[in-house]
Amino acid sequence: MPYQVIVPKGSAPPLAPYSPGAKAGNIVYVSGTLALDGNANLIGKGDPKAQTRHILESIKAVLEAAGGSLRDVTFNHIFLSDMSNYGAMNEVYREYFPANPPARYCIRADLVKPEFLVEIASIAHVER
Repeated sequence: MPYQVIVPKGSAPPLAPYSPGAKAGNIVYVSGTLALDGNANLIGKGDPKAQTRHILESIKAVLEAAGGSLRDVTFNHIFLSDMSNYGAMNEVYREYFPANPPARYCIRADLVKPEFLVEIASIAHVER
């Protein structure tokens, strides 16, 4: 099945060969998203809440460019560089998914650069 590459206006340039999102049928896959602005500058240095908020806003932009919204997210893959940031990440995450939150997992992992504290990838099912 062919898929459509999703690149929202103003999105951060990829750090490797990937697209911010891809839509196949009514499924949108959002790449692992980091707290980077449109010029690849880090947002929220040392602040897991600020990074989580920026990441979720970036995921929201990908989904909206694909015709969906955060309400369409069915699964999130969450990576933390340090599990001590789990509570802070969840505090912001809960604001974006207040009711009927999607399935997810959250693991500790080394991220691409040490200044990244959070990375989230998503899968969403949108109406055609």
